[in-house]
Amino acid sequence: MLKTTINNTNTLTKHFVILFRAPEVRFGTPIRELRLTALSDSPLSALSRVALQYFKNKMRLVKYNVIKAFENYLPTLNDFEIAHENVPTLGPGEFLVKAVYISVDPYMRSFAHRRKVPYEQFGFQVGKVVESQNSEYPENVNVVSHSGWREYTVLNGNPDDIFSLKPYQPQIGNLPLSLSLGALGMPGMTAYLGMVEICKPKKGEVVCVTSAAGAVGSIAGQIAKIKGATVIGFAGTDEKVQMLLEELNFDHAFNYKKEKDIMGTIRSTVEGIDCYFDNVGGELAMTILKCMNPEGRVAECGSISTYGKSLANKKPALPGSVKIQSFSFAQWDWSQQSAALQHIRHWIEKGAIKVKETVANGFEVLPDTFIAMLKGDNVGKSVVKV
Repeated sequence: MLKTTINNTNTLTKHFVILFRAPEVRFGTPIRELRLTALSDSPLSALSRVALQYFKNKMRLVKYNVIKAFENYLPTLNDFEIAHENVPTLGPGEFLVKAVYISVDPYMRSFAHRRKVPYEQFGFQVGKVVESQNSEYPENVNVVSHSGWREYTVLNGNPDDIFSLKPYQPQIGNLPLSLSLGALGMPGMTAYLGMVEICKPKKGEVVCVTSAAGAVGSIAGQIAKIKGATVIGFAGTDEKVQMLLEELNFDHAFNYKKEKDIMGTIRSTVEGIDCYFDNVGGELAMTILKCMNPEGRVAECGSISTYGKSLANKKPALPGSVKIQSFSFAQWDWSQQSAALQHIRHWIEKGAIKVKETVANGFEVLPDTFIAMLKGDNVGKSVVKV
């Protein structure tokens, strides 16, 4: 690391860090970090100004671009490419955020059809404001934003172009910062709003959750337990099933890959299902829907099992009183989203909700982590610490 101290300036921020990568950077290449520290007590010398401008002109910030469309198949490492851009100069109302954790989520695949390659990989991240010209986002505060797979981002506080969500400060209290991308982020909002506002489980009712060991399903199932429901979870490995039963307090859990008769398994366990939180779609969803009770409620959250496949499955005949509703957390306003996070935080702090995470390390492993999540290799929320 090269550290340069500039003793004479009243025009630079007191402290800033800029990452430099040469154009030939590839996966696994060590980052060379140039730290420039300035003290604002007297005018900056002309020589120092020239030197600083030279360094900034040579620096490049890094991000990931998608160069091959993958909405119809499981992505590969060859679908992603590291790209470089110049160090930004902030304008009025702008602020610079350095990523700390970056999220990988299933919707990144299903929403890919909306983009024309090449495009910047979108997604949520949480980071620290390192320079600011915006009083609402001062330096050193943490900010959650939909800024994508990039180490540095210039923001202005406007809503993103997918969820219309403005950058916001995490509502985590003393809990780990990574939770702001999981249980206390978009997945948590989704779990709470889908379960509480759509499924509306009552005490004694039966709730079924698919992808129950994932970021959304694990929280949704625990919320149903808090509401007094009997909870059934489906997951893809015996280890996940064991975790649901022994750690997350699900009443019943099954490995859908091993169960030869899903309907028979459900019917032998409960009389029927009152609420179904669907994270997977496909054949499993079609079977579970056949077990719905009259007046049942279905929250269609995701269809990860059908990504890249023909949507030929048709919903089975259901009692006319069963209500099926697709949803996104974004259909509620920020006051409701924020309230959802406050409820979940309270439950986490008192131990009513337990959080599972799979944390990878290094900006370069983002594509690998994304692919592993789509394969179901994660438990709970997958994030990358950068």
